[in-house]
Formats: sequence, structure tokens, C-alpha cells
Amino acid sequence: MNAASSPRLATSSWSLHRALGMTYPDAPGKPNSGSAATYGSGSITLLDVPARLASMGIIGFEICHFHIPSRDQKYINELRQALKSAGVELLTLLIDDGDITHPEHGQRDLEWISSWIETAGQLGAKQARVIAGKSQPSAETLERSKAGLSKLVEVGKANHVRIITENWFDLLSTPDAVQQVMDAVDIGLLADFGNWKGSSKYNDLAAILPRAESCHAKCSFIAEGQPDSEDYLRCLDLAREANYSGPYSLIYDGVGTDEWAGITIEKELVQSYI
Repeated sequence: MNAASSPRLATSSWSLHRALGMTYPDAPGKPNSGSAATYGSGSITLLDVPARLASMGIIGFEICHFHIPSRDQKYINELRQALKSAGVELLTLLIDDGDITHPEHGQRDLEWISSWIETAGQLGAKQARVIAGKSQPSAETLERSKAGLSKLVEVGKANHVRIITENWFDLLSTPDAVQQVMDAVDIGLLADFGNWKGSSKYNDLAAILPRAESCHAKCSFIAEGQPDSEDYLRCLDLAREANYSGPYSLIYDGVGTDEWAGITIEKELVQSYI
């Protein structure tokens, strides 16, 4: 993906999970599990989101796989048209399940993830973010991850989708593990500000941000409407120091129910880094 040609401001359907309300559970071994009012009945549908984002000056979108109510071609076409009509680009399909390093179910999960990569291609997504593994990092699990990711990269190429992974879950819980995978596989990196905690957080982020193609610019909120600006700006400074030039996807997971307001606060803080 050419970062310079992509929208610099984006957000994820996860940032609107309360506004969307409904989820459509689909996981390896439990595919197509119907619908659930996981976060209430919601106040907006996925098809309505692109126009709302465009009105806010956000023209990049990422969609969690469990927010897609149907993979039937009719719905795929409707979602693509909603994005096109709003002038919003689908940057990433976030495939939020599966463990390709699982000793028993790794192949099953790889096939499940592959099917969602095909859906990403049908939706016209530039990228699909996959989980590198949920196992603890070891020589064996890292090798399983590299082998599985290499196969997923080929699936991505066949569907014109760039495969990326994230500093998320146990396998990629350290910069060293991230670097090992990135050195071995032709895969992109999504750096998430909020996934790593503790005293080493900033040093760890600084170690991986030079390789990032995408960024989940997640801000912690002390209270509703009160961002932890010091932490957020420090993370953004690290991205700037790493010459990061890809999209900032505004991830809101704070307290309160007004997700649109939370996204707006993050947007105002990120704006000077664009």
C-alpha cells in the first residue's frame, strides 16, 4: 500500500460499537452465528456510517469483521456503494479472530481467516489485518506464525489485498517478536498505541513505529470528554519521530456513550500531525 496516497484520517467500526449496537458473531468453529444486540440495539447501521464520517472530514474507514451483517453479494454491493457514494475509502477489514499458531486448530483458523480475506477483496478493502498468533512467543510458535502468515499473504495477493498484522495478543507482545515476524514475512504492520502498557510502552512503540504502515491512534480517556492528552501526544510524537506517513485511525474506547464526540476529540488532537 502506498501510504502517501491513502487518507490520513480514518476510524474503525470498533470506535462506534455502541452506536452500531448489533454484532454478527463469526469465529473459527462457530461460523455465521446470527446476530446479537451486544451493545444494545444501536442508533446507526453500518451502511449509514460512511456518509456520517464524510460529514466529519474522515474519509478512511476500517471495519471489524463482526460488524458485517451479511457476506451475500447483495449486501457486499450495498456496502461498497455506500462507501463510494460518501467518498470514503475502506482501508482495512479487521479480522478479529483466529489463531494460526494454535497447535490443534491452526489450519482450521487459517482457512477461516482466508475466507475473510476473500471478503476483504470483494469489499474493495486495501488491507486485511490478521492476528499473528495468540500463543506465547517461542521459537516454535514464531515459526508457525511465519508459515501461516506467508500463506495468508498469498491469499491476499490473489484477492488484491495487502495483509497486515498488529502488535496485539501474546505472540506479538514484544518489539523483538514483531521484528522477527516482519523480517521473515512480506507483511505490513499496524501499530496500536493502546495495546502495550507499562513503563516500557514508549520505548517499545518507538522500536516498531518505523516499520508501521497503519496506526490505531487510540487515546485513553480519564473520564467522559477528558482525554489523557499527555500520553496521546507522546505517542503521536513518537510516530512523527519515526517519519510515519500512513493513516491515523481514530480508535475510541472511552467511557460514556457519545462515541462521535470521542472521535471528534481525538481528531482535533491528531490534526496537527497530519
